[in-house]
Amino acid sequence: MSSTAAPVPAPEILRSRLERAAAAAEKAGFDALFVTPGSDLRYLIGAVGGSFERLTCLVLPVSGNPTLVVPKLELPGYESVLVDELGVQAATWVDGEDPAALAAGLVKSAKRVAVSDFTPALHVLGLRDALSGVEQQLAGPVIRELRMRKDASEIDSLRQAGAAIDRVHARMGEFLRAGRTENEVAADIAAAILEEGHAVAEFVIVGSGPNGASPHHGASDRVVEQGDVVVIDIGGPVAEGYNSDSTRTYAIGTPRDEDVAKTYAVLQQAQQAAVDAVRPGVTAQDVDRAARKVIEDAGFGEYFIHRTGHGIGLDVHEEPYIVEGNELPLEPGMAFSVEPGIYQSGRWGARIEDIVVCTEDGVESLNNRPHELVVLGE
Repeated sequence: MSSTAAPVPAPEILRSRLERAAAAAEKAGFDALFVTPGSDLRYLIGAVGGSFERLTCLVLPVSGNPTLVVPKLELPGYESVLVDELGVQAATWVDGEDPAALAAGLVKSAKRVAVSDFTPALHVLGLRDALSGVEQQLAGPVIRELRMRKDASEIDSLRQAGAAIDRVHARMGEFLRAGRTENEVAADIAAAILEEGHAVAEFVIVGSGPNGASPHHGASDRVVEQGDVVVIDIGGPVAEGYNSDSTRTYAIGTPRDEDVAKTYAVLQQAQQAAVDAVRPGVTAQDVDRAARKVIEDAGFGEYFIHRTGHGIGLDVHEEPYIVEGNELPLEPGMAFSVEPGIYQSGRWGARIEDIVVCTEDGVESLNNRPHELVVLGE
């Protein structure tokens, strides 16, 4: 499938990314990167599209011009990104020819190359055979070093996405009420995500009552009831490809469970503690620990069953991951979620999630809806 129309970063931004990727690959001991369609290719040359049975692959040597190996029939979809300012050349092929051999022929003297992480096995195995004797590793560790640190234009796109999803949460009273199924609520939310400025409604989680205790529940035919606590986790990309992801927890009237207010107050304190911990030099695991300590000290540690956050950008989930064991020091430009949760199986659950950016001297939150339990229908 060819690239689809979408805003493309300025040529000087993409040229800088290609140059930095080549330098990072050389520093890591690789002779070239092989990048197939997906978020890595979009980051490097602005191309939007999927990878299917026909190989499309950017071959980025550590020295020399990059070349996009692309089926001739799909070349028109990439013309907007094959601009002279980038120095990206095109090498086309037609059905019946071996595109892996074409790609391998561009780096004949290579001894070690890196292939993008989500390349389909169909193409991984083809490149393996074509690059017989050449060591192949994942390109993720190279490219993520660039993508983790967002530039000003990327952060601006994330701000736009955050504001758009905030507008959807502000409308939740239109959709969420007793007597409607989760699926009905989710369909209306998905429409609102598009109405408020997203290109796609990437995901909509409506977890009502006991379903809220499953962090990745999705939506179902369960009818929302009076007294339910409901977890709403929603997001998607804006036109530039950068994603929103925000969770708020709602109550349909007065919660039926007497422990909701006290437990939710702990969660709110934990989320704020984690956000307050964000600043340059603090490690990713320190932010996780800040949230987890509050929840554990209150006796709810066993009910917090996932990491505190994940990076976000062209992918909803990317580096850096805010989790125990990740000793990566935070740096300005790193963007990620802060989303502790408390989940009591069979009863109810709650989560609060904001996207934040590490700044030169602290943190900026890209979501600004209230963190209090929002009561609807009273």
